[in-house]
Amino acid sequence: MAPPSSTQSTSIASAFFGSAAAVYGAAAALRIVLLVYGLWQDANSPVKYTDIDYLVFTDASRFVHAGGVGTEARGSPYDRETYRYTPLLAWLLLPTAITTSNAALNQLLFASGKILFAAADLIAGWLLERVLRQQLTRSGSVEASQVAVRSRIYSSVWLLNPMVAAISTRGSAEGLLGALVAALLYAVQVARSPLLSGLLLGAGVHLKIYPFIYAPAIVWWMDAEEMSSAPKSQKKALPSASKSWNPLAFVTWARVQLAASSLVTFLGLNVAMYLIYGTPFIQHTYLHHVTRIDHRHNFSPYNTQLYLSSAGLGGNATSIGSLSLPPVESLAFLPQLLLATVLLPIVLAKKDLATTMLAQTFAFVTFNKVCTSQYFLWYMVLLPVYLPRSTFIKSPRTGVTALVLWVLGQAAWLQQGFALEFLGQSTFVPGLWLASLGFFIINCWILGVIVEDAGQ
Repeated sequence: MAPPSSTQSTSIASAFFGSAAAVYGAAAALRIVLLVYGLWQDANSPVKYTDIDYLVFTDASRFVHAGGVGTEARGSPYDRETYRYTPLLAWLLLPTAITTSNAALNQLLFASGKILFAAADLIAGWLLERVLRQQLTRSGSVEASQVAVRSRIYSSVWLLNPMVAAISTRGSAEGLLGALVAALLYAVQVARSPLLSGLLLGAGVHLKIYPFIYAPAIVWWMDAEEMSSAPKSQKKALPSASKSWNPLAFVTWARVQLAASSLVTFLGLNVAMYLIYGTPFIQHTYLHHVTRIDHRHNFSPYNTQLYLSSAGLGGNATSIGSLSLPPVESLAFLPQLLLATVLLPIVLAKKDLATTMLAQTFAFVTFNKVCTSQYFLWYMVLLPVYLPRSTFIKSPRTGVTALVLWVLGQAAWLQQGFALEFLGQSTFVPGLWLASLGFFIINCWILGVIVEDAGQ
């Protein structure tokens, strides 16, 4: 039997991506297979499939469900040591704390959080497809009959990505953040709803702090011209706040709605959680992340310094003459925030909001003092909306090179990290340190390509 020709392969691909049921069915099937496999691995292997974070989440839910330890009328998720998240996450996973006399049902209930995270992946993919449809239609670069197909092809970079599916089905909550970020981009760029955008932004920052970086880019992008639903060809006649440096012209009704709704949502959720759980909520959800020195599975170039600090061998202030400087890792946020919240939004947001948000996230993760594989999902969810006009697609050689280097950079670090954490070998210098620097340099190069694309 002869192998299929390129024409036949193209036809099969077109038929697959032309069917929403096929694409989303395949995405759901991938996650179901991984969920079932995870149950088998957890039962038969000393190396567990379920992420340790999921055990933290579900333990916290059990404390809430059962009444907790050291509480009076209600349980606190913070009675679970190392729970560093909003109580809303523990509330969402309350079904995992329910036990019955049926063992199979108990397994299903315990896995319900993973099912929720996997479903969030699918919702994020659907929202990304809607954003892509609008982008491709407005650009005029794709025939109308092919917009849906091309949109599903690009959104499948998220939907059919085995790394994304594995992280969610292992029990990481990053899929929820992915859905919120995709919904935020949809609300801003497609629905053009400042109120909905603000609600999603406030909820996202409450759930995990980092989405606050999108506020400057959205506010700078959101002028009268962009928020209008008029066709692109008619927008030259519309007044544009972006063409005026007058502060009064900058303060548009859309920007006021966004600021007010996001602030009310964020403060409302925080006040409600504080009234229920008090100081532990503030300490574990927010303040902990300022001083955290997580060093395991950390790809950051600050990794070795964090190891030393955790062992009491680093973290001392540096003295220059009579001037005492704080530990180097405590200054990591300066280049990170300067890039992600100031420079990139100002330079790029008015040219391409979606790509700017990707660049912001990529910079935030790359320059963060803690960088784990779960954080990669923060920018991967925005990758599909950038790819149609990216250098990585226009120049396949560049795209393949970037992917290979990104994977090899992680592999080199993981080899050194495995030797350190599992074999007990001291690989700090030069192995782990050089691997961290190498991966950082690769990410900086990729970020440069994204920034250059956004500026065109």
